[in-house]
Amino acid sequence: MTDLVIRALTPSDADLFHSLHDNALVGRGAFGHRYATVADGGEYRPDWTWAALRGNTVVARAAWWGSPDDTAPIALDWFDFAPGEEEAGAELLRRAPFRSEYSLLVPPGWREAPGVRAAAEGRIAAARAAGMEVLVERYRYTWTPDCPLPERPGRLTFRPEPDDAVILDVLRRVHSVTLDAHARRDIEGPGGLEAAARSELDFFHWCPSPREWWQLAYTPDGEVAGIQVPAHNPSGPCIGFIGVVPEARGHGYGYDLLVECTRFLVEQGAESIAGATDRANAPMAAAFARAGHPVTQERIDLVFAQG
Repeated sequence: MTDLVIRALTPSDADLFHSLHDNALVGRGAFGHRYATVADGGEYRPDWTWAALRGNTVVARAAWWGSPDDTAPIALDWFDFAPGEEEAGAELLRRAPFRSEYSLLVPPGWREAPGVRAAAEGRIAAARAAGMEVLVERYRYTWTPDCPLPERPGRLTFRPEPDDAVILDVLRRVHSVTLDAHARRDIEGPGGLEAAARSELDFFHWCPSPREWWQLAYTPDGEVAGIQVPAHNPSGPCIGFIGVVPEARGHGYGYDLLVECTRFLVEQGAESIAGATDRANAPMAAAFARAGHPVTQERIDLVFAQG
């Protein structure tokens, strides 16, 4: 068999990326853009796009993604390989100099479709062989005007909070008891709870949406119930964050926060709103269902081991 060559693509040969057959049902990551380089009007950078070649044939490829202002990729957004080339895919991930999270998008109920399941499990197996592990499976939602627009329950009062220190304190409280796998991973790492809270705050600032959109929710007696952050990520409007402080749980306030976030974005002109939650987060999944957000994809997040 021809020796394997693994390298980054260059502006002059980035079209090699398209020479591998695209299984559109599975294989793209969290952002899932059409592959085109920045020079061609797309969002990918050749030096963040790697390929494994046998001779002149691409047998595996991976494209990492970041916003225009990012100095390092934030996600492995595209990863696939030719039939029988799972090990080439794994070797590509081993040799590439990036350790970003891999978020694999699949259709709802993907395990019930044999072809989709085989394609997804092949990518997961290759990522695991490269040193990654499944962190969590998530539901991904898309609200559109064809979906119901729920009425505000009216139980909470929402106010913008301009002080990051106050926001950070609420995030610490939210994550002190959490079902969110990403937050729990941060908490188990060297930065602990502070790292989990600051990671959320950094994400809010990373989103290209107005700072004044961030809102705290208050009960009728003036106590903080939680936080909701309507946002735009680079792909469009999204439910940036929903969190209820531990002492306010048990009242279904997650639904109130989600409704407020949804209606706020609609009032800003949103015609499509993305959202996501862990499959294991039953209360939040129930809130999305009740608020009329349908599951449009599922997502499998894989990470490299910490340390």
